[in-house]
Amino acid sequence: MSHDEGLWAALPPPPPSLRAIVVLPARNEAAHLPASLAALSAQVADDGTALDGSLFEVLLLANNCDDTSAEVARRFAAARCGFRLHVIEASLPPQQANIGYVRRQLMDQAAGRLESIGRPEAAIVSTDADTRVAPDWLAANWRELDQGSDAVGGRILTDASVPSSPAALRIRRIDAAHALLRSRLASLLDPQPFDPWPRHHQHFGASLAVTAAAYRSAGGVPDVPYLEDEALVRALKRADLRVRHSPHVRVVTSSRLDGRAAVGLSWQLRQWADARPSLHDPLVEDPRRYAHALAARAVLRQLWQRHAESLAPHLPANLESSLGVPPGSVLLTAASARSFGAFWQDLDSQRSVAGSTDEPLAQITISQALVALRSLIRQYESERTDRTGFTQAASKMSMR
Repeated sequence: MSHDEGLWAALPPPPPSLRAIVVLPARNEAAHLPASLAALSAQVADDGTALDGSLFEVLLLANNCDDTSAEVARRFAAARCGFRLHVIEASLPPQQANIGYVRRQLMDQAAGRLESIGRPEAAIVSTDADTRVAPDWLAANWRELDQGSDAVGGRILTDASVPSSPAALRIRRIDAAHALLRSRLASLLDPQPFDPWPRHHQHFGASLAVTAAAYRSAGGVPDVPYLEDEALVRALKRADLRVRHSPHVRVVTSSRLDGRAAVGLSWQLRQWADARPSLHDPLVEDPRRYAHALAARAVLRQLWQRHAESLAPHLPANLESSLGVPPGSVLLTAASARSFGAFWQDLDSQRSVAGSTDEPLAQITISQALVALRSLIRQYESERTDRTGFTQAASKMSMR
């Protein structure tokens, strides 16, 4: 038996009624775990009644802890009749003692348990030990999955337990506004039926659900030490799986600056707390350039669906220049792609490299970008009623 398999050998078999397995990594989280576990144990159904405990279980992996995290979790489980909480304690070697490895272990184990009872459509649902999920968190995730989504990113709010400086609070709010406005622009120029507006921009480990089947189709959590949640969502999109950013799925997470992951929310909050002016009005992609890319993506998506075997005769003449990629890039990239998601990600990476040069529309300050985004959104909202098939912006491209 390998070390990884040995971690889970003592787990009881899963009940056949499971609809979800919640995965919860924890490292020195004794202070936060009672609130996190209390929120998970208080889940309610759509009608507001207590959720049947046989419908979900929680896998908690306490790794390399110097505190009483595992003991706190076990005491909680013993005091909550019907709450299925499995606590695994491990001391991992340095090369494995990172959030990427730990979350991958948890999600792999959850997928295997759901497959063992013939429930590949059931959900693996990730959260964090410093996060409190909403009472209807599981029910809201299930609603989205039942409507055809393969994965669901929940809305992650931060508490006010750690005071922020005025400058840090400002950039935090500006950054959130920028991401939400970009999401709104994308919903106008390249709308996706499985992720309609209203939606948000978050798909992180504090609230990320994925069916076991979709998890396996995407290849699982990529082998990265951190930002594993973003890497997983990128893999899901690369496989053309449907990721919903639901405003109905909500959690509240800690705003602490001393997080456990090398790079994550706490790291970002520390960056914003830095007094350097360059961090408080950073450079971001010019929204006009982003709009060009969205319009091109909408055209390419529909052409891929209709003419994947022969794109050349149907490509707009100015599409590559609009994207900012070298001539011939679209057809060359399409030739090796097995899905539209892979095609677009590979093409977009070329666009990003091109945009890192002195391209006029490459970057502006985030405060300028907010103004430009709002202007573009008003423009495309006013044109929305005129669009059929291709988006209005995309259809303006001349077709060969």
